[in-house]
Amino acid sequence: MRSTIGSFIFVTVLGSLLVACGRQEEPLAPPASRPVKIYTVDGGAAQAVRQFPARVDASQRAELSFRVSGRLQEIAVREGDMVSEGDLIARLDPTDYQIILEDRQATFDNAERNFIRGKELIVDGNISRLDYDRMEANYRTSEAALSQARKDLEYTEMVAPFEGRIARRLVENFEEVLAKQTVFYLQNVNALDVIINLPESLVRSIRGNSQVEDFEEEVETRRKLPAWVSFGDRADTQFPLKIKEIATKADDQTQTYQVTFTMNSPEDFTVLPGMTASVSVDFADIIVTDGAKWVPVRAVQADTGLAPHVWVLNPDEMTVSSRQVSIGRMSEGRIEITGGLEGGEEIVEVGAPYLAEGMRVTRMAEVEQAVPRADDPA
Repeated sequence: MRSTIGSFIFVTVLGSLLVACGRQEEPLAPPASRPVKIYTVDGGAAQAVRQFPARVDASQRAELSFRVSGRLQEIAVREGDMVSEGDLIARLDPTDYQIILEDRQATFDNAERNFIRGKELIVDGNISRLDYDRMEANYRTSEAALSQARKDLEYTEMVAPFEGRIARRLVENFEEVLAKQTVFYLQNVNALDVIINLPESLVRSIRGNSQVEDFEEEVETRRKLPAWVSFGDRADTQFPLKIKEIATKADDQTQTYQVTFTMNSPEDFTVLPGMTASVSVDFADIIVTDGAKWVPVRAVQADTGLAPHVWVLNPDEMTVSSRQVSIGRMSEGRIEITGGLEGGEEIVEVGAPYLAEGMRVTRMAEVEQAVPRADDPA
């Protein structure tokens, strides 16, 4: 009985081995692609275009005030009104200045008669030279006083120095105002200034040359800097800008340099001083590039020899390969790549620690990329 059971087990095992040996080995399934977040390395003409928040200001503005004191008699405009050069804006009560003018006129007339008579008398020797000089001095003094009285009377009327819009009125009619007291703000809104603040790091990368013969050419290049502006509710419409001026002293608080552009006021919608905008500037022609690129810190890994490298995507095969890079400064979660990348490459930002040479990957969906995976290191 024992012999029969042993023979049965032997035959069963032997049959299993023969079946296993005769069966063809099935190929292993290829490893699943790992989803990764992709980052495109800065580089090329498209990367030379930078965007900056901007504010709008009037290209020409003035704080209007009277040059003499008095009581407001008439306000001829309201806030928001458009005025042309020379239009009346406000008028002071001219009564006191008219009286002064009449008095100065009488004084001048008397001094003029005495001076004319003195010319005749000095010829005949009937008056001394001292008396004649005194008559002439009185004449000149009264003439200057009369001229000033006429001007003071003219100054009781405020007229627009240029075409523009009344932005603000600071007084009410019949109020007493002082000389040089601001009573109106006038802005020329036919042309607008668009102002951005340029960071110090970007200013340093703009070419500068101390050679006098190259300076004018450099200034001309900057003035041709391509730039355009868009506004919040018209983000799809862009308006060309021209450089007006570039500050050479940094703001004490922000350490940025103010750059002012100018543009014509849009005709199909309203843009007013004080509004915000977005400015795009193409620095391709003036930025000096030293080969440095900036990528997220977590995109850079260290190999077994602690040499930094990144995983570069082959978009045709959707595989990754390791590439050694040289690194520099770090700033706000980004690291400078000083060598190893040309710009425009697609590298792995999230998921890099779990990759191997030649591994297949898939791109995370945009929604998925917005939030790093829990198992990805920071």
